[in-house]
Amino acid sequence: MTPGVFTKRYPSSQAASQAAAHHAWLAEHAQPFRLPPILAVHASRIDFGFVDGRHAQVGDTLTVAAALGRAHAAAWASDLHHARLNTPRPLASGLDLADFVTPRLAALNRRQQTGHATAQQVVALLPLLSPHPAAPVAFYKDTNPRNVLIGARGEPVVIDLDDLTLAPFGYDLAKLLLTLAMSHGRLPTGTFTAALASYNQPLTAADLTPVTLAQLLDYAELHHLLTLPYLGRGGYRYPWPAVRPASEDLL
Repeated sequence: MTPGVFTKRYPSSQAASQAAAHHAWLAEHAQPFRLPPILAVHASRIDFGFVDGRHAQVGDTLTVAAALGRAHAAAWASDLHHARLNTPRPLASGLDLADFVTPRLAALNRRQQTGHATAQQVVALLPLLSPHPAAPVAFYKDTNPRNVLIGARGEPVVIDLDDLTLAPFGYDLAKLLLTLAMSHGRLPTGTFTAALASYNQPLTAADLTPVTLAQLLDYAELHHLLTLPYLGRGGYRYPWPAVRPASEDLL
């Protein structure tokens, strides 16, 4: 890495091309998100402009939640109002933005096969993967705190553009909250409800239906099963059942 440049290497040229396509789509349709600029795309690596910042912490939750809500509302207005959660979205590059349902059904099957989840746990979450055809569509950026840098002026900058898919509104916020709890321990009382209010404000301003607390908690349970293989590594220190918000934490 040279000064001012961060180079990320990818397992294949296709993966690098996909990340570049994700960056271009976010830059066009989710402009409230700040992204590191792409300086050059090579066969299997991308040179990004270096961002001087720290990873997001619990104290940044409301700021990141609000930025995520603005980005989701903007992407819906710009492009995703015609999208469907079970259908890939074509990108200008000729690649697709993956749908919400297919990769998560495959991942849940893998979790069951590897013993990370029981058949009962998987079946209980399947309704979340049978969305109504008219359900409004946002995107999933894997907004965990290690993929968000906080700049000197407190503004969030999103990095790591590998995992971008369609998703229901609130799904990526649930990942942020679950990952913060699994990384730092149970979140302070009211964090879930305050973060949801910050996220919902730009949705309401755009005449979108706000996400309910029940929906947010359901999405967190889906993330829990999908995250189980990473417990104990990658910053996931606390099992979700130990840090899941109790009813008194949701006041």
